[in-house]
Amino acid sequence: MKQRSDLTARSMKTAVLAAILALLAIICHRLGLIDYRAALLGLLLSAASGLFAIFFGAVGTWRAKQAKEPELAATLGGSTLALLIVVPLLATAVTGIGKPMIHDISTDLQNPPEFIAIPALRSTSDNPLDRSDPENLINLQQEHYADLSTLFIDRPFEQVFEQAVTLVKQRGWEIALVSAANGRIEATDTTLLMGFKDDVVIRIQTEGNRTRVDMRSVSRVGKGDLGVNAQRIRSFLSELNH
Repeated sequence: MKQRSDLTARSMKTAVLAAILALLAIICHRLGLIDYRAALLGLLLSAASGLFAIFFGAVGTWRAKQAKEPELAATLGGSTLALLIVVPLLATAVTGIGKPMIHDISTDLQNPPEFIAIPALRSTSDNPLDRSDPENLINLQQEHYADLSTLFIDRPFEQVFEQAVTLVKQRGWEIALVSAANGRIEATDTTLLMGFKDDVVIRIQTEGNRTRVDMRSVSRVGKGDLGVNAQRIRSFLSELNH
């Protein structure tokens, strides 16, 4: 009985520790008190603590079930809390499996849209915008995101540009520049929990009887982006084309 009680207590305490670590990592990063590396380390430690809590809870539950004691439900508390923390973290990590370690994605690889207003909003510690890292960036994008390319739309420039601005606003991106004269929109998308910022530039031009749209999305921090930038471009252009 005492062993099962100890396991139940350990499971709950470790689960609470996991929750505290996750909350601290998220809050401190959003407040700018720690950089993204420290925040990711905090989430990693949170996930590890959560896994230990699940293990303690599972063993305690098994022992309680074997003894047919009413403590069975009590042993599930820590495991349940831990699962609420571990599952989202592991799910996020799984999405990055097989994704290349790149963070700057563009539909035009030879002449990617340039940022005009955004650089003034970035810090010197953010990822550079010169697309020099890694050296084989173009090859990696072509290998993993071959479906991303320039979008041609059979609608007038003015209509496409207006719709693009509307979509940016609907997605809650923070607009840095809107210039119909230059066919350019620049904005920043901030993730909900961690507050990671990804910068976006959309270039819209008239080409013959069609409107040409190119888009670039760049993460400010991190070597890899778990495929987020490619998915952002894919989703935005798909909606713009309908």
